[in-house]
Amino acid sequence: MKKLKLGFPKGSLQDLTVALFKRAGIKIDISSRSYYPVSDDDELEIMLIRSQEMALYVQNGFFDAGLTGYDWICETGAAVKEVCELNYAKSGFRPVRWVLAVPESSKIKSVDDLEGKRVATELLNYTRKYFAKKKIKVDIEFSWGATEVKAGKFVDAIVELTETGSSLRANKLRVIDEMFVSTTRFITNAKTLDDNWKREKIENMAMLLKGALASEGMVGFKMNVPAKCLEKVISVLPALKKPTISQLSDKNWVAIEVVLEEKTVKKIIPALKRSGATGIIEYSLNKIIY
Repeated sequence: MKKLKLGFPKGSLQDLTVALFKRAGIKIDISSRSYYPVSDDDELEIMLIRSQEMALYVQNGFFDAGLTGYDWICETGAAVKEVCELNYAKSGFRPVRWVLAVPESSKIKSVDDLEGKRVATELLNYTRKYFAKKKIKVDIEFSWGATEVKAGKFVDAIVELTETGSSLRANKLRVIDEMFVSTTRFITNAKTLDDNWKREKIENMAMLLKGALASEGMVGFKMNVPAKCLEKVISVLPALKKPTISQLSDKNWVAIEVVLEEKTVKKIIPALKRSGATGIIEYSLNKIIY
């Protein structure tokens, strides 16, 4: 049987990636004692690897494809092919930001004020390029973790990853510049794309994963509506595109099916009912394929 070697992100992206694959129709089970997850897709050969290392292993052909952050592709400079962007990060369906931060009490107000100062970060290579482009000389050191606590004690500033900014605020840090935004990317390499079977397998997976992400926060609705109330009901619906309308056996009634944002449900259902809709059914969505 043909196999696609897939690098699966170990660590902060792991749980959300498992959930995303499940919604895409691919069940993955990860044991705490093994680096080799089991999947219900027999054509996948999966191995856990840290996101920081993923791009290089895909570049060098140890994996046919993998998932990692755009930040680590930039950091390693790996020559990989991006299959698609997947807008999720370690704690939610949003991008992450790499920011330059200093203590709230620091006299440093801008990037220019860091001339001759010390900066700590895990994103070493990208940070060097960032300051070189701005022609600002700084002493950049690699941080093995707990980077926030080092600002104001061991270094003057840090370059750190943030999603909501809560960790920075908790450690009394102030952002003086946003360096760039990163999302998860599904990547492969040129050699893999030359294999027709592997290319199609990867393209199919990308379609399903994007469809699973597109359905995040969305729900489906079905309802029956008297024909005389149709326009009034449609005016209530903030449809994804246009609702699907089907004639029922009773010519005086129609069925409507539509996709809505889940956060609007509490307002939509009462409004639909008052507009004449009945038999309203809400159902969850695993995928939306455009």
